[in-house]
Amino acid sequence: MDSNQLHVELKTGMPSRMVLKGTYGENIHKTFGITRQGVRWRFQHIFGLAYVRAFETILLIEKIFGTEVREYAIRISREKYQLRQKVKKGL
Repeated sequence: MDSNQLHVELKTGMPSRMVLKGTYGENIHKTFGITRQGVRWRFQHIFGLAYVRAFETILLIEKIFGTEVREYAIRISREKYQLRQKVKKGL
């Protein structure tokens, strides 16, 4: 499945929200074995809840400790990602 078949749009309001757009009906069903409703449900839980809540937590942490911790977190997460990639290549 091509990643360009799906994209995310911002729907403004109070609060704004992210909406999954694109052609994902039959392709999603063939690739992952889930329905369009299943795709919407998973997207809403991953992006609408987990992803946005993570940033809410980040904002709270930065309010307490300052924004310089963001650079530390980005560096650590990149290092962990690189280590995981090395492990994958080694398997």
